[in-house]
Amino acid sequence: MAGRAHDSASPLHRPLGQAGTMRGLLVVLAALSGLHGTVSRGPITPVCRVGVPCDAPAVGAVLVFSRRGHSAVRVRAGSGGRYSVHLEPGYYTVAISPVPRIGFGLRPARVHIARGIDAHLDFSIDTGIR
Repeated sequence: MAGRAHDSASPLHRPLGQAGTMRGLLVVLAALSGLHGTVSRGPITPVCRVGVPCDAPAVGAVLVFSRRGHSAVRVRAGSGGRYSVHLEPGYYTVAISPVPRIGFGLRPARVHIARGIDAHLDFSIDTGIR
């Protein structure tokens, strides 16, 4: 339709504005925040020997990410002990479920999730074998 003017007040032509754009960007960045890596357990033998692995992938291990004392997310390690989790930015404590009766547990036990970053972090479960 030649000669027809665009209505700048129409919702299709109205700019989002700085606040709307920023809010949308923060939502996208929060969705991209998280961790990925592997979970291993060890030692798996009382004596570690040269050329023989002293740890192994913790396939099926459940990581529990808690924030402000409340469980936020649980993730199970898959093949090769690999895990991936999306988390809102902030500080989390991390534990293994169920809690092992021996060993020092999970390391690291505290993580920081940065906005818009999917960081690589490997976890280690101490088996208590000495």
